[in-house]
Amino acid sequence: MNKPTSLYSRFFLLIAIGFVTLQGWAQQSNRSYTPKFEEAKKPVVKVPKGEDYTFGYLQVPENRQEPGGKWIKLPVYIFPSKNPQKAKDPVIYTVGGPGYTSMRAAQYIRAYQYREDRDFILFEQRGTQYAQPNLACPEWSAALAEIYGDGDSPINPDSILAEAALKCKKRLVAKEINLDTYRTTEIAADLRDLVLALGIDQYNLLTLSYSTKIAQVMLRDYPDGIRSVVMDSPLPLEVNYEEETLANLVELAGRLLDQCADDPECNAAHPQLKSRFFSFLKELEANPVSVPLPVDSAASRDTVTYQGGDILSLIANGSTEEMAQVPALIEQLLNGDNSFLEADAANQQWTTGPGNGMGMRISVWCAEEKPFIDRDALAAQAEKYPEAAGIDPEFIPKAVCDCWGVTPEDSHENKAVSSDIPVLLISGEYDIETPVKWAAAMQSNLSNSYHLVFKGWKHGPTTNWGQPCAMEAARAFFNDPSKIPNNPCFEEIGGINFKSN
Repeated sequence: MNKPTSLYSRFFLLIAIGFVTLQGWAQQSNRSYTPKFEEAKKPVVKVPKGEDYTFGYLQVPENRQEPGGKWIKLPVYIFPSKNPQKAKDPVIYTVGGPGYTSMRAAQYIRAYQYREDRDFILFEQRGTQYAQPNLACPEWSAALAEIYGDGDSPINPDSILAEAALKCKKRLVAKEINLDTYRTTEIAADLRDLVLALGIDQYNLLTLSYSTKIAQVMLRDYPDGIRSVVMDSPLPLEVNYEEETLANLVELAGRLLDQCADDPECNAAHPQLKSRFFSFLKELEANPVSVPLPVDSAASRDTVTYQGGDILSLIANGSTEEMAQVPALIEQLLNGDNSFLEADAANQQWTTGPGNGMGMRISVWCAEEKPFIDRDALAAQAEKYPEAAGIDPEFIPKAVCDCWGVTPEDSHENKAVSSDIPVLLISGEYDIETPVKWAAAMQSNLSNSYHLVFKGWKHGPTTNWGQPCAMEAARAFFNDPSKIPNNPCFEEIGGINFKSN
């Protein structure tokens, strides 16, 4: 029996005990303990030769209610500005996930333009790869390999993932790790402690995807000293991510094909492409496409089955450059040419790995996202969007959160943050993980904010190394947060130039 790729987008869409209690932990941070920063001789990631830097560890209590108990260590790089007349307010950068490491950016430090004006600091979130402890879950990686690599027998993917999560939890708890303390409010408190430990009076925040939630908590709980904030691909606190998964997928495809219809050359080559494609996707709900795997494939199954949602996911997860080819690829599919799917099937490799930071990812999601999901709204997506059949909108299955057992956040952590601190919101027009509409809605609560939408671009515009326009905009904003950056490169970006073949 061949297994459909129904979970394809779940892992690639990427994506409190009570307000009084957890807020109390954070607000007591300066009363009951003193955070420490200690330099270390051996950095966790190699820095390019000749670059000046300081590496060390921020040390804070794992549980701020028990500062006399276990402490954790969070790696930090400090890269001094190249400018002898540098600004005194550094940029502090932490990345997304949740669960990804910020430390890998040290390898590419020469690409970050912010150092032309001020110091640049990389901060590792608790529970991620180079933090001590790292909430790694190799059991999770093994479970994914089992789900996707063996299609010979019917399985329940959620139960396999829940079993893996339970094994990981038992191992972490046996190490006396308190899973309840790995959440956004505590990471924000860590970041505030870093500022205190380094003696920084004023600073700027550069955040990406999930870490924009950290920035929002900082604006709400620790506004003192924040000069400006850049949120690249913002994820609002108030958004219930899983309730919008399928809508975001279908809307992105629809917007792209509407632009093709508005482009005379693209429309001539692919007339009525949107209606033809969406009809094709709906038909796949009952008659999915099966694509053979190469004979030398390591997987035990011999085919991969694609429904409409799987194809939408492939399109949505393509690079910025690949968006221009989408109409031509769709036309091939409609004409019975499955080479696009065959190439994807051949490239699917599911291997085991260390699962770095996965425990932190599960803790954050199960404490902050899952408690606020409307199960009826979640289920209604399948009926509302038949084009996306085969996609499970749950980023982390409920069964996983049930066994993980962290305390849900208070509803306060699911509400929009208001602030008058200068904020630059940066979006990619074709970002499926944090769509433009989310950032646009945030502006009503951020009274001193600006929003740049990069036409044709995807998730994380400031990390587009081939075209650093978004990075240039962020740098300009840090230099003058009183106005929207006026970058010539932004005006020159014309969106997608569709390719006919």
